[in-house]
Parts: sequence; structure tokens; C-alpha cells
Amino acid sequence: MPVTVEVVDAEATEELLDTIFSYFEYIDEKFSTYKDNSEISQINRRAITPEQSSEDMRTVFALAEQTRQETNGYFNILHDGIYDPSGVVKGWAIRRAAEILRQKGFRNFYVDAGGDIEAVGKNHLDQKWRVGIRNPFNPNETVKVLSVTNCGVATSGTYIRGQHIYNPKNDAQPITDIVSMTVIGPNVCDADRFATAAFAMGREGIFFIESLEGYEGYMIDQHRQATLTRGFPKYTIL
Repeated sequence: MPVTVEVVDAEATEELLDTIFSYFEYIDEKFSTYKDNSEISQINRRAITPEQSSEDMRTVFALAEQTRQETNGYFNILHDGIYDPSGVVKGWAIRRAAEILRQKGFRNFYVDAGGDIEAVGKNHLDQKWRVGIRNPFNPNETVKVLSVTNCGVATSGTYIRGQHIYNPKNDAQPITDIVSMTVIGPNVCDADRFATAAFAMGREGIFFIESLEGYEGYMIDQHRQATLTRGFPKYTIL
């Protein structure tokens, strides 16, 4: 997936950006279910157990289990005996990459991987970061523009990758009543995992996001109708 990093602070160097991109390469090598030699693939073919895995893998598994409990089972990385942590690892990795930048003293940047974003400080115009929400029925069109800082934005949907999200409580039934769920949260890790769970809930997902303190959501259904949480408009400029 595409990864974009912008650091506004004057001290940023090409070497710094190389460090961030190298980190994402490390994440891909470890967590990709498409690579036979990745650690998650080794777990899935029973070469090692989750308990024998690396600290990062155990951290992601623990976060996945926490999310399963927080969402009443609507988030589950285990499906038909196979682990797929994609619904949590992307946001977690973006958050970790942002922490690398913070620890190096940078205060104005964003990290975007596959459309999920951690936005910190201000952009080059000394304004909050602008984040667009795509029209799932026309990906070349933006339906909302958000103005955000010091938070995360994540979108789950089926309009690009197809039916890759499932309802753990009824995995034989594809999710067709909604097509896009965008969540704004305190950080991209939490926004991402709750966006995935909310999407798995179908139409009820937006009410789940409404119930979470510090989170806002924007859902688009199969009829091209949008439903948003009460506090969502405070982030929009279009």
C-alpha cells in the first residue's frame, strides 16, 4: 500500500524519511499474510506459536484481543483457523512511525499508510492538516474535507479491496448495507481498529462510534446516504 510522510519541521532530512520507510518495510516483512516467510505466515502454518513469536507480534495479538473484548466480538483476527492482524496492525504501525518522529523532536508532520493517517501539529501553511474522505462510488471525488491535528483518521470499506472485512458473528454473510466507515480518534491506531469493528457491525456501527468518548464517525451506506456522529461536523471544512 502507498505510504506518504510529510515533515514540516526544518530539521527534517532524507535520512529521517528513510528511517520511517525502513520501519514500514520491517512491518511488511513481519506481518504480511501474503509473504511465506513472514512471522504471521509462520504462525499460520504452525511453524511457531503466538507465544513463541516476537515482542511486536505479541503486542499486536494483545491489542487485537483487547479490541475483540471492547467491541463485543465484532473484531476478531482469527478466521477459519488463520490469523490476519491486518485490521489492527496498519494503524498500530502508523502510530509507531509517528512516535519515532516525536521521539526525534519533530512536532509538525503526518504519516499516511493506505489512507489511514496520524496528523500532528500544523502543515506548511501553519494550518491544521487537511484530510479528504473519498466517495466510495467515485474514488476520484472527495465527499468531505477534514481539518485535523494531533489525532488519527482511519477509513474501513469494501470499495477498493472488495469484501475483505467480515462480521465474526455471521461470517458467511457479506457486508453490503454499508460501503465506508471513517473514524476520527485520539490516534490512528485506535481509529483504525474501531473503524474496522464498526464496519463489521454494518449500519449499527455508527452508533457504536457515537458511544465512544473522544471519537467521531462518518458512514456511507449502499444507497449513497451518509450518517455521521453528532460531533463530526466540527472537523469538517467542506
